[in-house]
Amino acid sequence: MAKNTVVLLVVVVLGLMSGGGSGQEEAPRRIHTLFSVECQNYFDWQTVGLMHSFKKARQPGPVTRLLSCTDEEKKKYKGMNLAPTLEVPSMSKHPKTGDWYPAINKPAGIVHWLKHSKDAENIDWVVILDADMIIRGPIIPWELGAEKGRPVAAYYGYLVGCDNLLAKLHTKHPELCDKVGGLLAMHIDDLRALAPMWLSKTEEVRADKAHWATNLTGDIYGKGWISEMYGYSFGAAEVGLRHKINDNLMIYPGYIPREGVEPILMHYGLPFSVGNWSFSKLEHHEDGIVYECGRLFPEPPYPREVKAMEVDPNKRKALLLNIECINTLNEGLLLQHAANGCPNPKWSKYLSLLKSKTFAELTQPKFLTPKSLQMKEAEFKKQVVDEPQRLYPKIHTVFSTECTAYFDWQTVGLVHSFHGSGQPGNITRLLSCTDEDFKQYKGHDLAPTHHVPSMSRHPLTGDWYPAINKPAAVLHWLNHANIDAEFIVILDADMIMRGPITPWEFKAARGRPVSTPYDYLIGCDNELARLHTRHPEACDKVGGVIIMHIDDLRKFALLWLHKTEEVRADTAHYAKNVTGDIYESGWISEMYGYSFGAAELKLRHLINSEILIYPGYVPVPGVKYRVFHYGLEYRVGNWSFDKADWRDTDLVNVCWAKFPDPPDPSTLDHTDENILQRDLLNIECARALNEALHLHHRKRKCPNPSFSTSNFETADEATISRKFGRIDGSNARIINPVLANDSQESSLPVVPNQTYGSLRFWMICLWAFSILGFVAVVSVLLAGRKGQKKRGKGHKTKRRASYSGFWAMNGLDRHARSAEVL
Repeated sequence: MAKNTVVLLVVVVLGLMSGGGSGQEEAPRRIHTLFSVECQNYFDWQTVGLMHSFKKARQPGPVTRLLSCTDEEKKKYKGMNLAPTLEVPSMSKHPKTGDWYPAINKPAGIVHWLKHSKDAENIDWVVILDADMIIRGPIIPWELGAEKGRPVAAYYGYLVGCDNLLAKLHTKHPELCDKVGGLLAMHIDDLRALAPMWLSKTEEVRADKAHWATNLTGDIYGKGWISEMYGYSFGAAEVGLRHKINDNLMIYPGYIPREGVEPILMHYGLPFSVGNWSFSKLEHHEDGIVYECGRLFPEPPYPREVKAMEVDPNKRKALLLNIECINTLNEGLLLQHAANGCPNPKWSKYLSLLKSKTFAELTQPKFLTPKSLQMKEAEFKKQVVDEPQRLYPKIHTVFSTECTAYFDWQTVGLVHSFHGSGQPGNITRLLSCTDEDFKQYKGHDLAPTHHVPSMSRHPLTGDWYPAINKPAAVLHWLNHANIDAEFIVILDADMIMRGPITPWEFKAARGRPVSTPYDYLIGCDNELARLHTRHPEACDKVGGVIIMHIDDLRKFALLWLHKTEEVRADTAHYAKNVTGDIYESGWISEMYGYSFGAAELKLRHLINSEILIYPGYVPVPGVKYRVFHYGLEYRVGNWSFDKADWRDTDLVNVCWAKFPDPPDPSTLDHTDENILQRDLLNIECARALNEALHLHHRKRKCPNPSFSTSNFETADEATISRKFGRIDGSNARIINPVLANDSQESSLPVVPNQTYGSLRFWMICLWAFSILGFVAVVSVLLAGRKGQKKRGKGHKTKRRASYSGFWAMNGLDRHARSAEVL
């Protein structure tokens, strides 16, 4: 026995001696997760969601909330118990400059944590997240591919300042600037080197107001709000940190995941929707939902309903991710309410789902797939071989508009879709205005804009032809703007982008532009081409989307304008059998100007039919179209949309104005797959326009609508709306400045009785009151007849007085009825 004990002790000692090595192997594997917040309700509910998902995903290691509070905020702050917390002095208002910029608290908080937290002395790897995230699976730096000196980060493609003057101004190593953010996983030594530089570069970029413009920063507001992001990228470049960039680990709800990819992080920084339900974090900026027992965010559709909405597996997965995000937030709120001592909430179908085994299985920790681990460098390898410091040529997207309400709502739709499409480079609106229009125009801030003199009325001929502004504007832009792009993408305003349109994907090259087919340009095949170009054989029937090298465009633009003038002046050949123009009025002269001008230079196009689709057309199976061109009327059942119906309607300057909602996808007939896919695209296009308008109104700080539960007034309600002065006289449609989702969300506990907010409800009350009044009158008449013999004539007079008095009391109702007749 003693001998066995001695042997055991020897084994233990030897184990400890070599096991010291085992302990040393474990040491480099210590992880700590950080996120930065402020003392506000807005960050408290985000904290609850992130902390709940942190535990649910089984993220290894501890987590610390870096809480930035002023002394005044701290006195009334209620959320100290929401997460393990390190209090950080607030830098929202800069102590030296007085600049109000709360985002600087993130790098300032990390610097403070490195200096003052003992945790920072006992870890090896750091994962840095934002508060508005939901973790779906463990984020383990070395499994993601992170190494010392090579952090892993998510891709933020809109940080265009890494490719232009901004990087040259703010870092000595602009070639090392990586467009990254969101998810950061790095070695603690790298963070110690980076953090002070991150803070100082944030201050530097924030102070550089002269370079806040959208075309330099990619910031659509042009207000320096993303200075902290540039502070990170420029700081990392300064200390020589190159990132392994992964565009698969993190997803924004509302985006479609790549096939085979399982995101392990959701970043709900943008609005997202499922059917008629939607969620936007900005609508809950002052929401004390964490401290209000029983309150949750509006419940989304159930998984079974979502599966019935979408047949495409990738799109269906995107919708399921959307509801997973909000359901995880709500599950976290339920648990937090219980921790706060709230009574058990009343049973509901939704609560039953959140507590069900099915939901627990659906939200089990997700693990990395091979495709999830694919870095962006792998995609770029072929290009990098010959040009190690240049992955792709620079692109600039342009579109032409006029100073009208008609083009303003189109601009809102296109620019919003541009920012969500992943399109590289900048976008510029070429805005053609007369001097008089320019003075009265309200939409200067709708997009990065190059102003162009209007040629709608031709200065020499007096011909009224607004379409000529497109080639005239492109020519003016080329001659007056500083353009550093190699390829130009030219779009029309009435388009919605669904994905990037790049020269490298569609094989555009110098001397070889790419465009989409316009087969109705039959003039390329007949005498029209022979009259207007020396090279009719080079005439391509193209238009819509154009990808062209800048050198070709500089040679071509003047010819495009001249040929447009030439074809427009040739009224003898406007006939439909010559031009294909069903109106025979020369309206498509600009399109022929393009084709004939290109033919003059023998610019032959690669014609690609998989870039653009008109809503209403049946899509080719498997094709992922990049652009909707909603130039024609399209329908889904009894619902329809025609842009021409909205020519004179101001949807941009009237708060919460929007188009009629299309049908819900779940209501579509699945009998014919082609018709189903067509209708789904039609719905997607209409929803994209309404989403863009909704975000625009929110940016304009339209007041939260407190009345109406309807999305849009119908034709039956038009007469009622006239009473209240809310009908747009220029258009038969009525605009209700309330979105369905707004009314649904704002009518939660904030408004105790949402029923009375509806105009429709009041009208029903008035009608009901009228009916009751009518019954009362009839009763009086009948009673009068019974008592007529006994009471004589005096009662008749009294009865008439009673009758007329009733209608006097109900004059409002009578007025409403007469309004309906009108």
